[in-house]
Amino acid sequence: MIQRIQSVYLLLASVISGVLIFVFNLWTSISKDIFAIDLLNRESYLLKSIPVLFLVSAILAFVAIFLYKNRKLQFVIGRLAILVNLILLGLLIYVSLTLPGEVSISEKGIGMFIPIIAILLIVLANKAIKKDEDLVKSVDRLR
Repeated sequence: MIQRIQSVYLLLASVISGVLIFVFNLWTSISKDIFAIDLLNRESYLLKSIPVLFLVSAILAFVAIFLYKNRKLQFVIGRLAILVNLILLGLLIYVSLTLPGEVSISEKGIGMFIPIIAILLIVLANKAIKKDEDLVKSVDRLR
């Protein structure tokens, strides 16, 4: 049952959260582009938590793919991944607004939109999971 559409959505969300953070920059500094992996070297725990949250989101979406036998747990894991991405989005917005030297860092990267895309894909997956659960319930009523 891995070939369901929600598995495709969850796989895409996992790849976007886990792989594209190394490809697209979060913002551009005067000297270089800042990627999520670069934030692990910073002193602030707030900045160190950004790549960790990206990876937690990717792991949750990937684990949810293989929970197809337990759709309720798969749905809950999807909601948890949405919550992690919302926290990550809020954290990215907060960091981008409070960075020192904001005048010189005026160009935000496409990496800031990765949590939005991941949320959209996980919502679509949860919608498909709900549809499967409703279908199984309707068949159980007929028995």
